[in-house]
Amino acid sequence: MTKRNTQQRRHAIAALVQEKGEVSVEELTQRFATSEVTIRKDLALLETGGLLLRRYGGAVSLPSEMVAEPDADKVSKRKHAIARAAAERLRDHNRVIIDSGTTTSAMIPLLGNKRGLVVMTNSLNVAGALRELENEPTLLMTGGTWDPHSESFQGQIAEQALRSYDFDQLFIGADGIDLERGTTTFNELVGLSRVMADVAREVIVMVESEKIGRRIPNLELPWGKIHTLVTDDGLAQDARDKIQAKGVTLICAPAIQDTARRK
Repeated sequence: MTKRNTQQRRHAIAALVQEKGEVSVEELTQRFATSEVTIRKDLALLETGGLLLRRYGGAVSLPSEMVAEPDADKVSKRKHAIARAAAERLRDHNRVIIDSGTTTSAMIPLLGNKRGLVVMTNSLNVAGALRELENEPTLLMTGGTWDPHSESFQGQIAEQALRSYDFDQLFIGADGIDLERGTTTFNELVGLSRVMADVAREVIVMVESEKIGRRIPNLELPWGKIHTLVTDDGLAQDARDKIQAKGVTLICAPAIQDTARRK
């Protein structure tokens, strides 16, 4: 009942923001008779779902060009296709790490039918979404120092927490894929990602095809650390050949909207 009420409240918040254009946290706490912490969690998850934009003290509706932009809609569908393909690799009772990021977060709603999961994350958004699942997993947080750039915990404390466990799988995104070197990032804080890879038996990178071929200066994970790469079916054949030549399992997920229309 509580989770159903939570979903109803979030739908109502999204509709209210769309109607008014802007709402404050204070207004929402009074309207829904709940705490500021709960409302801020709601807004964070709604922003991850592309339903609004957070602002200091509240939230605003998405600009019209973001709502109607076909390319943005296409990217969103690609992320959901990637998320579905990645979730299919996860089994009941697995011990997994889910890194911060919009692509990895898109996988969370698809885990509701998994049982006995143990999930560690460095992301408050991921943690909040996991707690809304009907089969709520055992949740572990890395702790550490908050990094506003990646909106995740980083640093030595987080690394020490990870090294205290071993995991079946790591699900991680990337800012770019260098076909020669591996995953790349704009963030200079790459230590935690490397520790995540060290303590997981299978490293699964989730990334849209448009990011493959980007040459960003900061190397995050070299190809030797990556077991599986999940992307969409927009990946060019030459890039597919180069990735598979590295000994990486490549999954190119087909767009899911076409299948839905045929049914």
